[in-house]
Amino acid sequence: MNFLKTDLEGVFVLKFKQLGDDRGWFTRSYCQKEFEEIGFTENWVQHNHSFTKYKGTVRGMHYQIGAYQEVKLVRCIAGKVLDVVVDLRENSLTFLKYFSIELSEEDLSAVFIPKGFAHGFQTLTDDCQLLYCHSEFYNPDAEAGVLYNDPAIGINWPLQITELSKRDSNHPVISPNLKK
Repeated sequence: MNFLKTDLEGVFVLKFKQLGDDRGWFTRSYCQKEFEEIGFTENWVQHNHSFTKYKGTVRGMHYQIGAYQEVKLVRCIAGKVLDVVVDLRENSLTFLKYFSIELSEEDLSAVFIPKGFAHGFQTLTDDCQLLYCHSEFYNPDAEAGVLYNDPAIGINWPLQITELSKRDSNHPVISPNLKK
């Protein structure tokens, strides 16, 4: 696999190499040795699989705080999404900047998201499925988020938003008192 740097320090796009023939293909989606080369030495402790039914749905922008901050690896295995990562590290040169990329079942890419970032996505097709690897267990008491349309971030969602959970519509805007 190839790790491509983004404009946000520590965020990588993974391009998976396919080996195939007329029967189909094979790809490696994780190799501890290769992840150690980008500085990831933690373990994946939780794997999640999400399904989103309708095109235009936004989910995000989520993160966990305190001791439950997590590294994520996100991959789309059905449909197509615009995946978005926001830098919430106040001492970072890219604080409040975001990176976005289309992920799809055809693309065979993933996004590696370090601690200190919020994550979300918008579905560009119906019936999207994402796989997530997490370096920390989910803790509802450590759950946090920022508003998907916070003007301080200015995410350019490509489609009209058709679905948004009550929880995601009630996340706060960025403030000097950002939860860590």
